Amino acid sequence: MRKAQQHRWIGFLLWGLITVLGCVTLARMELTQQREAFETDARIVHRLLSQRVVQHDAVMATLALLQTAPDASQPEQRLSSLYPQIISVQRRDSGASWPDERLRVAETLSRALRRPALAGVDFARGRYQLVLASEPASFALQMDLRAVVPWSEWPMAPETSPVRVMLRHEGQDWIVQPGRLGQGGWRFDFHKHLAADSQPFDVVALRQVGWLELPWAWMLVWAALVAAVLAGWLAWLRQRAARRRAEELLRLGQVARLNTLGELAAGMAHELNQPLTALLASTQACTRLLEEEPPDLTVVRDAMAQAVEQARRASSVVSRLRRAVERPDLAAQLQPVGLQQTIQNALYLLEPEFKRRDVAPTLALPIAPVTVLAEPVALEQIIHNLLMNALQALEQVPSKERQLTVAVHAEAGQGTITVTDSGPGMTDAVLARIFEPFFTTRDAGLGLGLSLCETLATGMNGSLKAGKQEPRGAQFRLSLPLAPAASEGQP
Repeated sequence: MRKAQQHRWIGFLLWGLITVLGCVTLARMELTQQREAFETDARIVHRLLSQRVVQHDAVMATLALLQTAPDASQPEQRLSSLYPQIISVQRRDSGASWPDERLRVAETLSRALRRPALAGVDFARGRYQLVLASEPASFALQMDLRAVVPWSEWPMAPETSPVRVMLRHEGQDWIVQPGRLGQGGWRFDFHKHLAADSQPFDVVALRQVGWLELPWAWMLVWAALVAAVLAGWLAWLRQRAARRRAEELLRLGQVARLNTLGELAAGMAHELNQPLTALLASTQACTRLLEEEPPDLTVVRDAMAQAVEQARRASSVVSRLRRAVERPDLAAQLQPVGLQQTIQNALYLLEPEFKRRDVAPTLALPIAPVTVLAEPVALEQIIHNLLMNALQALEQVPSKERQLTVAVHAEAGQGTITVTDSGPGMTDAVLARIFEPFFTTRDAGLGLGLSLCETLATGMNGSLKAGKQEPRGAQFRLSLPLAPAASEGQP
């Protein structure tokens, strides 16, 4: 039962660990894809806006080269029809002055830098001015930021895209695309200067990826797949455990049958030897008596001699049978065996029997291991028989009253296993004959199980005792000598 629970807990832990690792991997992959898409779009936005501001420099350079006389038709005023982002064009001829002081300052700066210069930035209205100093006339362009954006080539849908795009200049921000920025999750950012020094704006792009944008569907699929694989693995472990349990029970059953056969043969030999010995003694006595009778009893003597011979032959056959099936000497096969582990193995093998009878065994095991001198298979067989007897006794009481306790302790050089049940118990008459061969209280029993257990315990220099349990039930106590290291108190 503990191993099954351990397997379930291990399965749950593995499922949780693998699921978390897989979900984290899926989330990282999704975030990586989102970041790559964001950076690609941001680079396209920067390239498009950079092309526009460079185009503005080219327009102003063209104006400076194609200047017309002051009294001419001023064709530069038609630029707005060609370039929608140009709201108006202002011209300062030689000897004139600008109506705005900012334009004069920007012209001075433009003359020094030999390129257009910013005259003013009004991000609140979405406007800015460019001034180019030239001779004989200088020019100023007022630009519409909204029209500067090439929407036909824009890589994102401005109304629905979650990416916020802004132009930033000296603490002012003009929002090109609003996007969606929330709290929590992951934030991506892009920041790069436009390609024209005359319009020193920074392109800023922000992207907020929320928890709801993670690939939850794929995560659920992954969790279900991991659960299915682990369920198959647990089923395979259960099948393997059941197969091992069946093999171990088969092995114990084969050993039990051999030992039972030996017990049966020993009992038969014991039962047959007594009448055969009596027959032999009587026949020899008759032979002596007949020899004192008158002559002519040759036939009787011959018959009695044949009877004696046959009795001896029968006794010899029984003796040979006993020697053939006699159990090996357990004392020569003793080795250190841990009682706690042996009990755990026995409970594991009988786990289906406990479940079928709705019995939950209670273990009272010491912290320190108790190691005894025993023959491992014989010890397993004794514990197996005691537990099965207890389970069969508990079948006779209601389910709620079924209790089975297995305790281990060491004292006075002996390691002891106590098996206590809350079954119907034993009468004094049954208790007096409980280890007697062929004595049983069950209709289908042979009466050799407990007798065999006592014989095996005695063969390992131990003992097996039975007693009553108050207020109801039975108790069996198996004692075996402690292993030398354990009896000396060594670890």
